[in-house]
Amino acid sequence: MHDNLVKVGMTHGDINGIGYEIIIKSLALSYIQECCIPVVYGASKVASYHKKTVDIKDFNFNLVKNAESAKEKRANIINVFDDDVKIDLGTSTEIAGKLSLLSLEQAVDDLKKKNIDVVVTAPINKSNIQSAEFNFPGHTEYLAKKFNVTDYLMLMVADRFRIGTVTSHIPLKDVPAAITKQAILTKLQVLNKSLIEDFAIRKPKIAVLGLNPHAGDNGLLGKEENDIIIPAIQTAFEKNIMAFGPFPADGFFGSSDFLKYDAVLAMYHDQGLIPFKSMAFDNGVNYTAGLPVVRTSPAHGTAYDIAGKDLASPGSFKEAILLAIEVFNNRKQYKELNANALNFTSLEDEN
Repeated sequence: MHDNLVKVGMTHGDINGIGYEIIIKSLALSYIQECCIPVVYGASKVASYHKKTVDIKDFNFNLVKNAESAKEKRANIINVFDDDVKIDLGTSTEIAGKLSLLSLEQAVDDLKKKNIDVVVTAPINKSNIQSAEFNFPGHTEYLAKKFNVTDYLMLMVADRFRIGTVTSHIPLKDVPAAITKQAILTKLQVLNKSLIEDFAIRKPKIAVLGLNPHAGDNGLLGKEENDIIIPAIQTAFEKNIMAFGPFPADGFFGSSDFLKYDAVLAMYHDQGLIPFKSMAFDNGVNYTAGLPVVRTSPAHGTAYDIAGKDLASPGSFKEAILLAIEVFNNRKQYKELNANALNFTSLEDEN
């Protein structure tokens, strides 16, 4: 059984936020250490500082030199830097941005080398992390670049509730121009593939939201639905993707119609994330679909306002760990089933 334990790399995020608190609270849960081999990319000195702010007894990190040395049933940590650093809880600082990037870089490097199986990223500050090496709106775009992927999707997950967006981290004024038939079709293809391979859903059903109020009201409140979204859905259906809509966003969530579908595709960031976070703020997970590797993250930010106060819930980070393990195993099983099917077909051809 131990040979099948997934090795989960975890970045420490912004050291002045709640990253270490939710990591410690999650890894203190015995069943988390039972179901994976956790490896935190951080700093033992910083971890010790944050451990003092959390009311958890009998918890310690196991310092290792590299991911290969990580032990089972231990909360392993790798020092990505050894120097002393000033921690300013609840404050955005330049050094916090540098250290969050350093943690991310080393975790991604190990992910590429298969020294870890998946990565779970703690929240970063998207401003202080900006540099020559990180010129991206967030983790999603950074990872897509690192793994040479152009077609990807930010997918928010909470149990059976999954919602992705056609556009993500762009100004609202730029959204209409970015909503094209090809953009919608590409996201539907990524989403459909992910639902099959990552979530083990054989014939997924996807709901597509409209862009305008009342989904355009037959062109009265906007033409994007008739001119762009409906043709994209029709083309997707021709490609054996069961996409339906467009649905008016307000009524769709208000009537709980989203429960009838395996996933929802929203047109822009807030259209999807406001209902998602309203319903799943404490246990929601941000999953990057379309990557050749598995990456998850809690569906919240650095929470500077409660940093160091022992108030942060580990629910979302814990679920991010569990989802990463689930997706990794689902992908593995999908590949094995396909390989067996190919072998069976080859045998039939020979006979």
